[in-house]
Amino acid sequence: MTVGTRSPVAADGDVTVRRHRSAPAKPLLRRLGPWLYLAPLLLFIGVFKMWPLIWGVYLSFFHVRPYLGNEYVGTDNYNKLFSDPDLRSAVVHTVFDAFLAVAGSILVGFGLALLLQGPARHVRILRTAVFLPTVIAMVAAAELWTTLLYPSRYGAVNSMLGRVGIGPEPFFSSPHSSLVSVIAMQVWKHAPYDMVIFVAGLASIDREMYEACQIDGATRWQRLRYVTLPSLRPITTIVLVLGVIRGLRVFTDIWVATNGGPAGSSESVVTYLYRQFSQNDDTGYAAALGTALLVVTVVLTCLMLLWRRREET
Repeated sequence: MTVGTRSPVAADGDVTVRRHRSAPAKPLLRRLGPWLYLAPLLLFIGVFKMWPLIWGVYLSFFHVRPYLGNEYVGTDNYNKLFSDPDLRSAVVHTVFDAFLAVAGSILVGFGLALLLQGPARHVRILRTAVFLPTVIAMVAAAELWTTLLYPSRYGAVNSMLGRVGIGPEPFFSSPHSSLVSVIAMQVWKHAPYDMVIFVAGLASIDREMYEACQIDGATRWQRLRYVTLPSLRPITTIVLVLGVIRGLRVFTDIWVATNGGPAGSSESVVTYLYRQFSQNDDTGYAAALGTALLVVTVVLTCLMLLWRRREET
């Protein structure tokens, strides 16, 4: 048995035929709409981020000779990475800088977050004041620190040290203290940024957990150890990943404060890369350095994210 549908009847008695129109184009526009909004940004990223990255990887297999034509050398630039003693020294400095600067900024940022958490107005004002070093350009911050740590008794810090019978200290001008001085500047610059992230993480912790621990007689240290720190593991992983990426590509602060010196004591991988490109005119080797640094950064980031996922499961 079939069921039919009657077509509507017009006023003059004629039977009208219902025609099925094609689906409107609105769903397609809805799907393309977000991409159209993102198109300018994606174009900017493609031109100024992705294309230079691809071109740098391409140049790493060549001996770049401007106006004479590039000469293909295969993996010679990458082989040179393993036999360059100056690069090994720069890698050691970079790892040392990244480890201490990231650890210091995380510890100082977490301590500031514990001291300055809360919705009170005066606390918000203090947080804003503490956050100011982060918004200062690194070039300006490095110039400020080189002025404060001027290596004579007329420098601001050495002048104060001289009042208590210490100094003058060489700071940036000594091979034994230049890298440590740069690390102190980096901790001062980046710790407030980590503080803001930790404050957001502390605000997301359920207060009932603290109340339950307090009822059970837990001390402040026990609440910090068994409630605060486990709850902040995801936040800590994010801060750690950002810090490692920042530490491996450190350039501006070292270049402005010490120029990689004295005697290469504060040379990092990126400053060494820039020196190969700008002073030694070895663009292919500099491109290989940048490509290797990119690979190492991506691998370390993936390993830390996998470790975080395993900890959560």
